[in-house]
Amino acid sequence: MKAVWNGQTVAEAPTEDLIYIEQNWYFPPSSVKTELLRESPTPYTCPWKGVCQYYDIAEGDNVSQDNAWAYPEPYESAIEKVHKDFSGYVAFWRDVTVTE
Repeated sequence: MKAVWNGQTVAEAPTEDLIYIEQNWYFPPSSVKTELLRESPTPYTCPWKGVCQYYDIAEGDNVSQDNAWAYPEPYESAIEKVHKDFSGYVAFWRDVTVTE
């Protein structure tokens, strides 16, 4: 699958390497072009997954605020619920199209 933003691939991995949680595909950290991500100061803590890290997707002056996120250290109960360790996996929304 691919995550495409502004005409370029931000992440790409085989479907079997992704994790699907709450209608969002989470890409393994190694499949993400981290040079396009900037940590955002936007705070959020999911009641069942834990502390979230939002990212802006940016290249030059073109920025999409808070369009990616990850759970660097999800709650152990969340990992048990999902049946996979999704620490650091990155999901996308709004300006990012995820396709097969």
